Amino acid sequence: MAERSGPSRILPCILVGLGAFLLAIAVLIPTYMVGKLEKTPLDLEVTTIATGNGSVLNSAALLAGKAQVDKNVPIVAQRYVTTQDPSNADDITVQAGQTVIRTDKQGDSGLLTASVDTVTLDRVSSMPTNDPVGTIQTDPGQPAQELSRDGLQYKFPFNTEKKTYPYFDLNARATQDIDFVEETEINGMKVYHFTQTVEPVDLSKVVNSPTNKLTLPADTWGVPGGETPITMTRWYTNVRDLWVEPKTGVIVKGQEQLHQYYGRNKNSVDVDVLNVTLPFDEATIEYQIGQAKDGMDLLNLVGRTVPIIAGILGLIALAAGIFLGVRGGKGGTPAAAHAGGGQAPSGQRPASPAPGEHDWTSDDTQVIPRPDLRKD
Repeated sequence: MAERSGPSRILPCILVGLGAFLLAIAVLIPTYMVGKLEKTPLDLEVTTIATGNGSVLNSAALLAGKAQVDKNVPIVAQRYVTTQDPSNADDITVQAGQTVIRTDKQGDSGLLTASVDTVTLDRVSSMPTNDPVGTIQTDPGQPAQELSRDGLQYKFPFNTEKKTYPYFDLNARATQDIDFVEETEINGMKVYHFTQTVEPVDLSKVVNSPTNKLTLPADTWGVPGGETPITMTRWYTNVRDLWVEPKTGVIVKGQEQLHQYYGRNKNSVDVDVLNVTLPFDEATIEYQIGQAKDGMDLLNLVGRTVPIIAGILGLIALAAGIFLGVRGGKGGTPAAAHAGGGQAPSGQRPASPAPGEHDWTSDDTQVIPRPDLRKD
């Protein structure tokens, strides 16, 4: 009888090879694929809205000769961030159009500030590359000006840590530390809370604008001195709080305590220009939480779920292949045992001889007496 055919040995080999492949996939995916996915998406399109009530200098009244500050004014700050060129596998260029509006007035009379900021960022660290150098435009009638920077702005890095980061303030045009405060939760999502305090900045030294340093009569400013000319400088301070989902670096919630004022020095708040606290509204927070969850789900799928499934299937395939291979090796019968002249297997009787033949191996041979040897 011939040996067992080849296909019975092919299946165990296939299963062992498949198992080894799946185990390799389980090891390589977390170390290779997750790194490829931890990058800011190139189809970025995010709108954030922050609202609050505050004090606003009435510019029309100031031009008429009176520094009037309107109280309890409804204010909305909106930022729309999109992806621009150049963007590639490593870097992303984002453009942020930002406005601050008092909603109790219509049209241009309600617009307090507006800017278009463009910056190229590393897609993993979210730090600016300055290649190309970013730009800022605050006057629609004037071209954008180049503005290099060296701090975070619109997003934190993937796998954000509980530490201090450099953060760029667009109004001050400078980078300052933003410090980790605590780990907390927003709507059930774990976030890291960071805070940054911007001490008074002389805006006349930041942007060469006539409104950043004004000389008007003391009466117009509402300070003692009558018609005596008083020069006031425009100052800016801010307390910025950000809540960041650490795995993706998405800013889930933001809040700024903006304060711009005219003063004879940084410690003299003579006339408020803008004094308001602006937190993200609930719709923005929910949207940002959704963005963070989408990123986390994708990273968890590739970094955890797929490797676990691949590892389990790999072990099953490997075990099955080894089991079938060992079993197949023991189940075969050597061909020599069935060759002619071989001994019959133990426990089996030899085949009976054909009719008319004598089995010379039998112990039942009969002795037939010969007549010529019979004794009388």
